[in-house]
Amino acid sequence: MIPIILSGGSGTRLWPLSRSLRPKQFHALAGHRTLIQQTALRLREAGYASPPLVLCNEAHRFMVAGQLDEVGISPASIILEPVARGTAPAIAAVARVVEEQHGDAVMAIFPADQVIADQDAFKVALDRAVALAQDGHLVTFGIKPSSAHTGYGYLHVNGDLENGSAEVSEFVEKPDVDTAKSYLQQGGYFWNGGMFVFRSSALITAFAEHAPETLTACTGAVNVAQPDGPFLRLHKPDFESAPNDSIDYAIMEKVPSAMMVSLDAGWGDIGSWNALWESLDRDECGNASQGDVVFRDTDSSLVISERALVAMMGVSNLAIVDTPDVLLVANRSETEGLKQLVAELSAQGRSEAHQHRRVYRPWGSFDSIDQGARFQVKRIVVDPGKKLSLQRHQHRAEHWVVVHGRAQVTVGDDVFILEENQSAYIPRGAVHRLENSEDSPLEIIEVQSGDYLGEDDIERLEDDFNRTSEG
Repeated sequence: MIPIILSGGSGTRLWPLSRSLRPKQFHALAGHRTLIQQTALRLREAGYASPPLVLCNEAHRFMVAGQLDEVGISPASIILEPVARGTAPAIAAVARVVEEQHGDAVMAIFPADQVIADQDAFKVALDRAVALAQDGHLVTFGIKPSSAHTGYGYLHVNGDLENGSAEVSEFVEKPDVDTAKSYLQQGGYFWNGGMFVFRSSALITAFAEHAPETLTACTGAVNVAQPDGPFLRLHKPDFESAPNDSIDYAIMEKVPSAMMVSLDAGWGDIGSWNALWESLDRDECGNASQGDVVFRDTDSSLVISERALVAMMGVSNLAIVDTPDVLLVANRSETEGLKQLVAELSAQGRSEAHQHRRVYRPWGSFDSIDQGARFQVKRIVVDPGKKLSLQRHQHRAEHWVVVHGRAQVTVGDDVFILEENQSAYIPRGAVHRLENSEDSPLEIIEVQSGDYLGEDDIERLEDDFNRTSEG
């Protein structure tokens, strides 16, 4: 079985913690591991040894590689979507890659942003789905509903489950609350978990019959895809010509005998702050928190603090998320509307809609801690064994002060070492590089000065990560 991890979402309903340049799957929302790390480990611990294929946005490629490396997982390939086109083109492209690399293999497809609490129950359901897929079935997973949830699609099956599975009679879009309540009363309805298992050949046959335009576009995107180290870049003109469809709409609703396996394993789709509140441990007053938080005369609230102490008193049913550059205060029951708020901020040109103050790069990260007219101050962390590109700037000079670790610095033809509390000046236009050859992180304070301080004022001359722009 080939594990497939879909990591293409932007998670805007969990803004401001989740933003498009570092969405929710790269955050530790439920446990000390990030959601994508939990997903990869869950599949490995289920006993399937094949390394995963990961499909992600090109802007997230180094985060995927870095976070999986942290937990000792090396993906077989990280497939880069040039544009977002929905799950149908994504899965069609992955099926062609699996066919090319493994022949007719069973594919198990899981989103990177879900939580499953019971590993043993997950393994039982996955084994059952793999057995059905080996017999040629297209299989999805259904979760027995615990409430009349209107944020999920539903699967309807007729009759009792046989050995934990049944044929799907209907795929239902997200219902209104009265309809959702009727589903619970009737029985036979399950939440659609958005997880799938099938043979690559069976899926490709289904695409050829029900979504041939998608299959043609994705076949072309894979045939001329460009390898780039661990990454595989799908051909953009072909891929973006595919219709923007979900796999349910394009394929699963149309095949005559889609099968559902029941999954009772503490599943959660953390798609909103309310959903996260539901998934976390809560105190006797129904409050959940992460970070430095104090509650008094408060109930049914969620507080996430990344910055400072948050003290709550005399309030109810709030969601408060405090990040270094954004504070969100909202009615916890109304946070589904955050997607519209983020769209408004984006239309206003607010960088906070998409980007955190701390920006991750393949070599580490930087945090813009202060800025003003003609200056900017950054805290830069370089991971052990990593180095920035050999580069120069046309509009700014830089001053580096080492505050932790040991830096190897290149400025023009000079290469030298900076210890803690030592500094270097990089004139505008000088070729330079910062490198950490030690076993612990390097931390520096960088002061930039000049008439333009944008990240696109970088001319890369050499780069370990094959980047040509500021990304």
